[in-house]
Amino acid sequence: MIYADNAATTKMSGAAINAMLNCMEETWGNPSSLYGLGQRAKDALEEARERLAACIGASPKEITFTSGGSEADNQAIRSAAALGARKGKRHIVSTAFEHHAVLHALKKLESEGFEVELLPVGKLGTVTAQQVAEAIREDTALVTIMYANNEIGSVLPISQIGAVCRARGVLFHTDAVQAAGHLSIDVNAQSIDLLSLSAHKFHGPKGVGVLYARQGIPLSSLIEGGAQERGKRAGTENVPAIVGMAAALEEACAHMDENTAKVSALRDRLIAGLSQIPYASLNGDPVNRLPGNVSFCFEGVEGESLLLLLDDRGICASSGSACTSGSLDPSHVLLSIGRPHEVAHGSLRLSLCDENTEADVEAILNAVPEIVGYLRGISPLWKDKLSGKREFVL
Repeated sequence: MIYADNAATTKMSGAAINAMLNCMEETWGNPSSLYGLGQRAKDALEEARERLAACIGASPKEITFTSGGSEADNQAIRSAAALGARKGKRHIVSTAFEHHAVLHALKKLESEGFEVELLPVGKLGTVTAQQVAEAIREDTALVTIMYANNEIGSVLPISQIGAVCRARGVLFHTDAVQAAGHLSIDVNAQSIDLLSLSAHKFHGPKGVGVLYARQGIPLSSLIEGGAQERGKRAGTENVPAIVGMAAALEEACAHMDENTAKVSALRDRLIAGLSQIPYASLNGDPVNRLPGNVSFCFEGVEGESLLLLLDDRGICASSGSACTSGSLDPSHVLLSIGRPHEVAHGSLRLSLCDENTEADVEAILNAVPEIVGYLRGISPLWKDKLSGKREFVL
């Protein structure tokens, strides 16, 4: 099997598994309990908090554990909105191709009287700090813009955007779920006020994540109950998963330079090979993109059929976000960069990690052109294009 869907989830690292097993065997107590076993669990929890904070340049007090990126996004956005509303600020700036965890949270806020402005991302799938500066108003409560796009891999100018927001006195949140462990993050140097990450995107366990909130920013609780996480997130902490997350992120950050060099080379070879397919086009910024992301549209091909035929050959891939893989609608990300509905349905996302090999890339480059050719050969639409009855789009 060739696994090329690391943007959806990653295989857990040995370091994360071993850390979790040790925790489940030795420090399995409730960290809120006062006896020794509970306090050992609390010590493991706080040590993990310190290690995770160090990976992004934060203070341990600024780290709140969540169930993952979606919860962290929701808590960050709702907290900033509530703070803004108390000051009479109900305007929020974001982009048209955010993850649905952000877009759906913003849609909910719109129903509660907030005004949401979604910036266009252009053909390359990015926004500029100047766009953000021009969108900020006196009543802007929050700017929330992802660090890197989960479908097309574009990396956004987070440092410049953060600087603009800090200069204008506006809170800045970034969904860094795809970036953490793969791109360098320093919340202070980049003027980030709120940041979300999820462990299973960097070889940690599923169901656990982090919300970073700069000291002094009050968080609104999404879950009521006990006083865990300084009263900001009720529920007994999942200590083994948190410890595993810390081990995974530390390992990813320690080997980031070498992993980036390896994975980027595999990515570039894959992009070069797939670009040889007629009427194929790379999605996203060709330069400022995630090390492992390869996203293409193939004219005259239906994405689901492409994925199933790749699966028959033992290649795991996707046509976009795993969160919307059951939807029949074309990707909102691809539509936002100007892809027509017809072409957006024929997308393929391959996302690599450091465990992928040259042989994997060779196998993918052998399989994809053959499958695309086969699907086009049985497509009446493609025959119409070849005969001139329909125009080519790409």
